[in-house]
Amino acid sequence: MKVFIKITACLLLLAGFGLIMSFALKNHPATKIKPKPKRFLLTENKAGKRVDISIDGQPFTSYIYPDNLKKPVLYPLRTAQGTFITRGWPLQPRPGERVDHPHHVGLWFNYGDVNGHDFWNNSTDIDPGHRGPFGTIVHQQVTKIMSGDKTGQLEVRSNWQKPDGTVLLQENTRFVFSASTTTRQIDRITTLTAQQEAVLFKDNKEGLIALRLARELEHPSTKPEIFTDASGKPTLVPQMSTAGITGLYRSSAGKEGDAVWGTRAKWVNLLGKIGDEPVSLVIMDHPDNIGYPAYWHARGYGLFGANNLGYQAMSNGKEVLNFKLQAGKSVTFRHRIYIQGGSILSDDQVNAAYNQFAK
Repeated sequence: MKVFIKITACLLLLAGFGLIMSFALKNHPATKIKPKPKRFLLTENKAGKRVDISIDGQPFTSYIYPDNLKKPVLYPLRTAQGTFITRGWPLQPRPGERVDHPHHVGLWFNYGDVNGHDFWNNSTDIDPGHRGPFGTIVHQQVTKIMSGDKTGQLEVRSNWQKPDGTVLLQENTRFVFSASTTTRQIDRITTLTAQQEAVLFKDNKEGLIALRLARELEHPSTKPEIFTDASGKPTLVPQMSTAGITGLYRSSAGKEGDAVWGTRAKWVNLLGKIGDEPVSLVIMDHPDNIGYPAYWHARGYGLFGANNLGYQAMSNGKEVLNFKLQAGKSVTFRHRIYIQGGSILSDDQVNAAYNQFAK
């Protein structure tokens, strides 16, 4: 009996020791299993006034709101291969870029006439031809960040302010980032709420969602222009080479090139090539938006935008909207930016992608 008790005690001691060792090994730094990083990683940097978005460990874009901008923007935008599709100037100039329109930075959302205030043209280097008064969109808060394997999501709140600080509109925006091996996609869902007074969006050509393109995606042009040199310094160039300048707009309505401007379409596909990489960059307008299908503020020099509110200005006076929000009321706009790298999308392919978005 005593022998049995001793054997049992030894077995219990060995079992206890085994459990202790197993626990210690599992929690030892050398053997602890690290969680797999999310495909879509969003990292907030409050001091730097930015949220960086990476996909599969590679940078895609950043939501930035530095003091030297008059609105928050996504900047820069890249293809899945890492090719820049947005202009670098004025924040990070690249050789051979145009230096016009300092308010054209990355991808933005604003409007040219909100209760008489110009939110589009405002910058720290205002063209003398623009008299204002100017409005400013001031970032208030990052309200949600979600990194994930299927999508990444960012929600932010901003105020559309008069020069005296009075808030005309509160903006709540949700960005949804998604991707495949060759595509990058941004859904921007923006809700604007009028505050203490009714807000009139007077028909204006300058709006609503837009981006400024890399030089290679512009339409070829040989007119005299001012471009950056290798050091980023603005230089007057009597005639710029069109080598490597490959952009061509094509709309869902069948319009091409400069003929897209001032016409309506549910999407516009910008075709081009940057270096050795073919690129399709598509902006899509959702059927639920006010003013659908949008008018297109698409210029050959590299401004690419969809304008849901600029009827009179963009129809040569044939249509009028002058959209108005009463105090306390809201309106929501939804657009998709679809970036295909490595190949050019056909109309059928864009329509298939658009139909998924429209659902």
